[in-house]
Amino acid sequence: MHPVSLDSFTQKYKTLVEERLKEVVGALETPENLAKAMLYSLQAGGKRIRPLLVFAVMDAFGKDPQDGLDAAAAIEMVHTYSLIHDDLPSMDDDDLRRGKPTNHKVFGEATAILAGDALLTLSFNMLADIPENAAPATVKLALIKGLSAAAGAPGMVGGQVADMEGENKELTLEQLEYIHINKTGKLLEYSIIAGAEIARATAEQKEVMSKFAYHIGLAFQIRDDILDLEGTEEMIGKPVGSDTANEKSTYPALLGLAGAKEALDYHLRSAKDSLSKSGLEVGILDQITDLIGLRNH
Repeated sequence: MHPVSLDSFTQKYKTLVEERLKEVVGALETPENLAKAMLYSLQAGGKRIRPLLVFAVMDAFGKDPQDGLDAAAAIEMVHTYSLIHDDLPSMDDDDLRRGKPTNHKVFGEATAILAGDALLTLSFNMLADIPENAAPATVKLALIKGLSAAAGAPGMVGGQVADMEGENKELTLEQLEYIHINKTGKLLEYSIIAGAEIARATAEQKEVMSKFAYHIGLAFQIRDDILDLEGTEEMIGKPVGSDTANEKSTYPALLGLAGAKEALDYHLRSAKDSLSKSGLEVGILDQITDLIGLRNH
């Protein structure tokens, strides 16, 4: 039986993944300050969109979402590591993240770098240790290989480099989309495909999920760009206008604010169209799509 609302689904599975993250880091034999730095950023709040996508996809396939718990936690670790490193003085040089001082402001730059490194490497250990009844060895291998690509040079890291190289330049829309498909979209797509892998989806079903992921990944970033202009520091948890201050190309800068909103609507509609063709129980995924398009932080 499927949950009647995203709120109830979110409350249940956010709690599960947050408890799992605390449990796994708490069990590590590692210096106390490193564990504190890891947990500081893991527990800094956030929407947990990526873990929720894992659970929602499994729910759509009629599988027990809890079988995806360790994969969801691993993805959140990778996402959190990327935020810690993005905030560093050598990268975006941000003092606030989700309304709190960034990791390096609290623990120092060296410990922040190492906390990010520790979260990234721990994520692969979590995937390797998923119980066999939830994911046999072939599935775990696919999950590990997929995360390596999504988070690495062909994905998130490559997108981050392209983003930095694009500062102070007028990018084309194609160049901007490349950055966001890789920097943001690949890990979102992986979250969806990871849920499909654990649910034993067919190749055709994974193709449908990939199309859905492509559109919500771009929608997510366009909404971010709009919030950077229209949001408040209280809403988004960091200074507004930082993209403009850093002279980054954004969708509103290229298309105008109205054009960016039209692009957002297009990708949201296309994402929902992909879901409608899946033949699955997509109520929760449909609501997550709305959440991405309407969120204010």
